[in-house]
Amino acid sequence: MICLGIESTAHTFGIGIMNDSGKVLANKKATFTTESGGIQPSKATQHHYLFWEFVLKDTLKKAKLKLSDIDLIAFSQGPGLGACLRVGAVLARTLSSKLSIPLVGVNHCIAHIEIGKLTSGFKDPITLYTSGANTQILAFASGKYRLFGETLDIGVGNFLDSFGRDLGLGFPAGPKIEQFAKKSKKYIELPYTIKGMDFAFSGIQTKLRQLINSKDFNKDYTKEDLCYSAQETVYAILTEATERAIAHINKQEILLTGGVAANKRLQKMLSTMAKDREVRFDTVPFPLAGDNGAMIAWQGILEYKAGRSHKPKETKVSQTWRTDQVDVNWI
Repeated sequence: MICLGIESTAHTFGIGIMNDSGKVLANKKATFTTESGGIQPSKATQHHYLFWEFVLKDTLKKAKLKLSDIDLIAFSQGPGLGACLRVGAVLARTLSSKLSIPLVGVNHCIAHIEIGKLTSGFKDPITLYTSGANTQILAFASGKYRLFGETLDIGVGNFLDSFGRDLGLGFPAGPKIEQFAKKSKKYIELPYTIKGMDFAFSGIQTKLRQLINSKDFNKDYTKEDLCYSAQETVYAILTEATERAIAHINKQEILLTGGVAANKRLQKMLSTMAKDREVRFDTVPFPLAGDNGAMIAWQGILEYKAGRSHKPKETKVSQTWRTDQVDVNWI
């Protein structure tokens, strides 16, 4: 079976093709970026409309396939930005109808987890899922992915992008912050908000904004110092919360997935903690960490093989579809 997956939840329009053996045949995308400011939903939507045909052709060319070779269409049905989601949904419905093949709408967050399980070989991990709008600690239990901890305000990716906007770094800001952080070892004390296995970043965000606007900025400390301090604080919080989850439910595997999983400092902190705990740790590979169509294709295969498919009228997008609302019928 060959599945074509469409990703369009936010800044990325991606199309991936996978087979049911778990092989990525192609994985192409176009990403909306800015030189300053953050993601603008209307412009991101316009970007997706402009690039979908190019990405589709490029993906098929890379896979050395024709549309007639595709057996299944999958797409991100939610959560995400409504207008962006609808671009992918319309394309998915159109291809499914044109080719007369099954259609599966999948949860974007679940797809991040399952592609990480595929690449790591893990069967029952604690998953730290880190993306723009979502930051969650999850594990499978009784038919669903249960939340053991999550952000109480903003996702870690959105925190990084907001901090980046204050520094004038453009969007997305995470990779730029990581590079600046490598140039400093000076720690500026920031709020450290963790409540059991839940955490919050808005206090850190406010403090960083105050420091940037202070007359001491670029005198007593630099943007490199603030990037270093922000990373050390936020990733320490995520590592502590994940360690508590491991202790609480006694799993033997830790999986890091989502766009922020590409950060080397976060990987290092979690790896060290896992080694101390004598549990296995793995990170989703870089090409599959950020939003991408391949993970959607793989999720579509899992759900279709478990007996799930959708009629076009059942594929209305859902901006607020939570991870723990999905019935996991493929495990």
